[in-house]
Amino acid sequence: MRLGNLLAIGLVAAVLTGCAGEKLPTPYMFAILAGPSGVIAAPGVSVAVKDADHRVDVTIDGKPFTSYLWQTNQRKPILYPIIAPDGTTVTRGYPFETRPGERVDHPHHAGLWFNYGNANNFDFWNNSDAIKPADQPKYGAIHHDRIVSTKSGRDSGELTTESTWTTAAGDNIITQTTRYVFSRTTIAGQPARSIDMTVTLKALSPVTFHDDKEGLLGMRVAHFLESPTEKGGVFLDANGKPTQVAAADPAGATGVYRTSEGKVGEQVWSTRGRWCELSGTTTDAKAETIAILDHKGNPGYPAYWHARGYGLFAVNPLGAHIFDPKTPAMNFTIDKDKSATFRYRILFLSGKATPEELTHQTDVFDSEK
Repeated sequence: MRLGNLLAIGLVAAVLTGCAGEKLPTPYMFAILAGPSGVIAAPGVSVAVKDADHRVDVTIDGKPFTSYLWQTNQRKPILYPIIAPDGTTVTRGYPFETRPGERVDHPHHAGLWFNYGNANNFDFWNNSDAIKPADQPKYGAIHHDRIVSTKSGRDSGELTTESTWTTAAGDNIITQTTRYVFSRTTIAGQPARSIDMTVTLKALSPVTFHDDKEGLLGMRVAHFLESPTEKGGVFLDANGKPTQVAAADPAGATGVYRTSEGKVGEQVWSTRGRWCELSGTTTDAKAETIAILDHKGNPGYPAYWHARGYGLFAVNPLGAHIFDPKTPAMNFTIDKDKSATFRYRILFLSGKATPEELTHQTDVFDSEK
């Protein structure tokens, strides 16, 4: 074996040993694992469980895509970071790492997640270790229970997990089964990656998702995908707790939202659509696009878009009146021992996509069983 490879293997072992208690795949760890030496690079989509580190790493041809993390300070499982085909990180670093120019508001906005702001009057969306002890009785947490299965493959890999929604009172109210499919593909001839999430919620007791803006599938994006026209302000969570968000730092912020219904920029928030995309350009002139596709079989279809210029990109099928006062409150309920399933596809494109292409991608998604 070549000396360089021996040294690289030793360095990988040292990094993994030193980070065993970290639980988070830092960019340095990812750089080693996906380094140019190709020591441990594997072709195809690899889904590798690291139980001791409370994570599952997903790589494509040995290069990092994302990690499924649990037992972080987020009180929920998350996917973090998320990396586009050209190597650009499209998720915000905070609260795990700070990056120049990035906002440090909303510490519960980390990576990509699935939860809700008001389930049986408990707030699962806004919870994190940042919540003061006196306020914690209002919140709930989602606990990772187990990894059901994993599968690696040439063009896609799969991960199925189980978790439990637990209120601050100690009551388990929902069991969640999530099937992730991580894929590489091309869109209009450009390299792309995708994450399919099929989430089944089974109620252990009657559960009402009260009409609320804080839901359901969300992600927090990197600074370059923020809107350069974001005015900032004070935003209230489901418990009325205010969070101050600063106005945009226009330096490097290039993000623009667009929906299937033709809404653009600030017009997108609180409107409905089959898909919503967020596109922007990095400081080194790389075009990146994230698109979330709603599925026609989902409750509340087509969903409302909880898309903020400061970098929160979320799809919410369970809020209605909160977004449109002329619409009755939804208050979606799952009876005891009954289930509801939600399906989403998130596309990550190193390039731009036309509305026609995104509509086509959504049609394909709708046609799949």
